Amino acid sequence: MKIGYARTSTLEQGAGLEAQIRDLMAAGCEKIFSEQTSSVGARKELEKALDFIREGDALIVTKMDRLARSVRHLGEITQTLRQKNASLQILNLGIDTGNATGELVLNVMASIAQFERSMMLERQREGIAKAKTAGKYKGRTPTARRKADEVRTLHASGIGPVEIAKRLGIGRSSVYRMLNGMDCTSILA
Repeated sequence: MKIGYARTSTLEQGAGLEAQIRDLMAAGCEKIFSEQTSSVGARKELEKALDFIREGDALIVTKMDRLARSVRHLGEITQTLRQKNASLQILNLGIDTGNATGELVLNVMASIAQFERSMMLERQREGIAKAKTAGKYKGRTPTARRKADEVRTLHASGIGPVEIAKRLGIGRSSVYRMLNGMDCTSILA
C-alpha cells in the first residue's frame, strides 16, 4: 500500500499542502496523512502514518524537507520503516529506499541538504554580526519602556492601567511591569 505524508509549516501555505496532496494522489497513494505544523513542532500525523504502515508498504512524500528536520531525524524515520519492512519514496528526487541504491542516494542527499542548511545559517549569523558592527542591526525598539514616565504620571493622576494602556497605545502587561514596585493596591485601583 502507498501511504502519503504532506506537511506545510503554516496555515498560509494552504496551496502548498493542496499541491502536495494532489501529487501524492497522482503517485497512487491510497491513504494520505497531512498536517500544518512547523518542522520543529509535534508531528502527530507523521507519527500516525509511521504507526499505520505495514510490511511491504511505502511512505511517499513530495520532498525530503516535508518529512525530516535533520539527517538524524531522517535516519530515525528510515529505521522505523526498515524495521517494518517498508520503504520510503521521495517524489521530487526519484528516490526509493526499496533497494540499496535508493538508500545510498537518500543518505547522500540528506547529508548535502543538512550541509546547505548549516551553511545558510552560518551566512545568516555572519550577516547579522556584520550589520550589528556597522550599527545597522539593532533589533526592535522597545516602545513601551520609552513611555514609562508617562505611565507613572497618568497613574499618579488616578488613571487605571487599562486606560493608560489604551491612551498610550501599549500593552496592559507593559503598564503593569512599569508600575511594578509601586504599592500593589494602588495599581489595581
